[in-house]
Amino acid sequence: MALFLTEADVVRLFPMKEAVSAVETAFRRWGEGDATNHPRQRLRVQRSGLQLMAAADAGLGVMGFKAYSTGPQGKFLVHLYSMAGGQLLAILEANWLGAIRTGAASGVATRHMARQDASVVGVIGAGFQARTQLEAVCTVRPVKEARAYSRHEERRQAFAQEMTVHLGIPVRAAASAEECVRDADILVTITNSREPVFDGRWLAEGAHVNAAGGNHWMRREIDETTIQRSSTIVADSVDDARIECGELIWAAERGVLRWERVRELRDVVAGRLPGRAGPLDITLFESQGLALEDVAAAHHIYQRAQVEGVGQPIL
Repeated sequence: MALFLTEADVVRLFPMKEAVSAVETAFRRWGEGDATNHPRQRLRVQRSGLQLMAAADAGLGVMGFKAYSTGPQGKFLVHLYSMAGGQLLAILEANWLGAIRTGAASGVATRHMARQDASVVGVIGAGFQARTQLEAVCTVRPVKEARAYSRHEERRQAFAQEMTVHLGIPVRAAASAEECVRDADILVTITNSREPVFDGRWLAEGAHVNAAGGNHWMRREIDETTIQRSSTIVADSVDDARIECGELIWAAERGVLRWERVRELRDVVAGRLPGRAGPLDITLFESQGLALEDVAAAHHIYQRAQVEGVGQPIL
């Protein structure tokens, strides 16, 4: 009997520490050849649209897809299936699942690419996905303080207050993007901006950047200076980045970047490539969001739901 799991179930059954572990293990299996991921497909219809993405994880014995509609009433759902028999295991509401696994992917990249002593974090963006981004970074590094910037003062103030309580570290609202970026060991960008949100000259030596908002060719959070200064550039998937990563597409078309420079997170996690060469290097992770992350998340939540007797039986 398959289970239906709600947003509330997902939040309760998928804490960030477990999310980072599940997503990291999925990337390792992918790097070892035990998983596969298909790029997102977008169907545009009038003022709305439908997006589909699928993956399979042989190590877990599951496969699945996420489908979501865009527009004011957009809905996210993940379908999880058994690879052995093809039976449906679960359907999960996935708005928060997407935010958690996207944060977890940045946590994985931070674990493998940021300096071990990184303790100051800057976050540009103050939406609901910024919360899981900061929480994931704090899960893998000894963060002592964070600052957040949004163009909307009330949002950055509310974000700082909420995350100070949630994480137990001082989080302050920065008055400008430059104040947020200067001297940060780790920088997260999580916006839907079509233009770069900071000047790459502001980055400190040894900084690590998680660019997590620009999963569309028209979006560009990172400028060419950041790309030029980054000695290591890693994408969750190069195939997806060639289709969706606006800042890398833009840089490649202008001759600033050769795609051969861009490595994949699975190879770093599997130990085939280093995440950084030295303490003064600037490193960049480009996150598009993958179906493999959704499948790993859905499987973990489904397993916990079975143990705890959570979920509504369907079919």
